[in-house]
Amino acid sequence: MSHSKSREVILSIKVTPELVKGLDALRAAWKQNPGAIPKGLQCSESKAGQFVLIAAESVFTTLPGACVIKGIGAMELVGTEPLFEEGASSKTLVLRDTVEGWRFSVKYVPPIVRERNTK
Repeated sequence: MSHSKSREVILSIKVTPELVKGLDALRAAWKQNPGAIPKGLQCSESKAGQFVLIAAESVFTTLPGACVIKGIGAMELVGTEPLFEEGASSKTLVLRDTVEGWRFSVKYVPPIVRERNTK
């Protein structure tokens, strides 16, 4: 039985001015002093020069209708469907500053289901 390594789900969100302000402040702090970024957050730039922020599972929380990034802000999720499968692990939130605006997604490892001794 094969198992896919990870999956990525694009989030539909409403971006608030407070969230953009927090992301811009984090980007500025990262450019001045990369060591000042809080634990659980990782900043980088893509080849195209786009800012990319990766938040580990320890610094963000998904609630029904919202996602909160510790120290940055909250975003309202559009829709009521679950973000990832029940039992998923190794969740990371990926934020990309694209030409069209901010793109938010969650990468996760789906649960492994093993069928043993099915006789």
